[in-house]
Amino acid sequence: MAKPEKLMLCLNKQVNLLKTEGEFVKRKALGLFTTFFKIGAFTFGGGYAMIPLIQREIVDKKQWATNEDLLDIIAIAESTPGPIAVNAATFIGSKIDGFFGALFATLGVVLPSFITILAVSFAIAQFEHIKIVQYAFTGIRAAVLALIIRALATMYKECPKSPLSYIIAAAAFFVAAFTSINTIFIILGCAAVGLAVHLVFNTKNGKAGEGK
Repeated sequence: MAKPEKLMLCLNKQVNLLKTEGEFVKRKALGLFTTFFKIGAFTFGGGYAMIPLIQREIVDKKQWATNEDLLDIIAIAESTPGPIAVNAATFIGSKIDGFFGALFATLGVVLPSFITILAVSFAIAQFEHIKIVQYAFTGIRAAVLALIIRALATMYKECPKSPLSYIIAAAAFFVAAFTSINTIFIILGCAAVGLAVHLVFNTKNGKAGEGK
């Protein structure tokens, strides 16, 4: 009888452990959903305007990622197909809680826009000619511009600062602003230049070390 009792005790422990882990995963996934739902609900102007809110919620409050992690995630999200806000939510959710984290974070960031657009689409045709509504949208556009500038300032603080970085940033801005080249090719070109320069300097430093 001792062995069956021990076996049952071990099984109960395993079941309790699985239940605890399952509850932890559910809480984390629910936390991701509510966090990104709030980000999606209070962001106007697209993905770039969402970056300051993501930083405040994910980096400052929840401490799920660092500023450097956020920069990497934004770079990856910008380099992949789809809206940057959705891509960023998917990557952050995956990093924090795997598949379910990615799923719930993505649902959270998408649902507010879906619900809002669904509701507004029925009423916008009736109210868009009203002056108060037009003034409200003018104020929203100004606020969006301020959020984007703040995101730019935050990312600038975290980016490496060197002559090469400034040259690449200036060249990328010029190409994006004054040509019709697709953004993905600009990002890939910047990545190629950075990688090539890094490899050249490493090779030179390695040869210099061997010479000594």
